Amino acid sequence: MGFAQHFDHVGITVADIDTAMAFFVSLGLEADQKMAVEGEFLDTVIGMTGAATEIVMLRVPGGGTTLELSSFARPQHLPGSPAAPANELGLRNVAFEVKDLKAAVDHVAADGYGLVGGIGEYEGVWRMAYVRGPEGIIVSLAERIQK
Repeated sequence: MGFAQHFDHVGITVADIDTAMAFFVSLGLEADQKMAVEGEFLDTVIGMTGAATEIVMLRVPGGGTTLELSSFARPQHLPGSPAAPANELGLRNVAFEVKDLKAAVDHVAADGYGLVGGIGEYEGVWRMAYVRGPEGIIVSLAERIQK
């Protein structure tokens, strides 16, 4: 018997929520309104006292699993590893299927977000690239190869 019924969201903690949100919106995600969260619920769930955060939920058009960006006002965020390689333990990337990989890579590069490696092709089915987004977030962009 399994307990999980639905994959709801992936959460990423960032220092600058506006810059991170703008990056994902530029890829075509739609953002809900930012909201402040604090109080007993947050303190209980994250195991900290007096916490306060601002969050925004983003989704691809049409719905599905969401991406939650969170930026803490209290306690102050701890530094991450903005140059972490793909093999560092932990949540390492967030992935999106795109219509035009080259155009998507060029688009984010124009805003200063470069490739981690190069554009690879997998068995004639996918083209994929890792892009290092805001605050070092690795974003996997993949395009299905049309036959």
